Amino acid sequence: MVSRSLQPGDLVVYLMTKQSPHPTLRAKAVSPSQSGEDYRYLVEKFWIVREITEDGQLVVQTRRGKSRIVSPDDPNLKRANWWHRWMNRERFPSVDNSQKQMQASN
Repeated sequence: MVSRSLQPGDLVVYLMTKQSPHPTLRAKAVSPSQSGEDYRYLVEKFWIVREITEDGQLVVQTRRGKSRIVSPDDPNLKRANWWHRWMNRERFPSVDNSQKQMQASN
């Protein structure tokens, strides 16, 4: 759970669960499936909060410009700390691109 309320423009990290026969290099918490043919793992996704809906849901933007709706209470969502912002600065969507897309959608 995010400690204080998020605002548009805030950077967030989301732990997404994936499953495939070949985990990526950035996979964390890798475990085999019960059949042993696939692996289940977590991947960190680096997003920016684009807006907050009237019912409190977060509209986040991915690095490639896709929008997703996430609950602020989602346990896989956390605010990006200074270490995430510094080490993964190229993986977050830029604030400028997010603002341009927001203006284009209005």
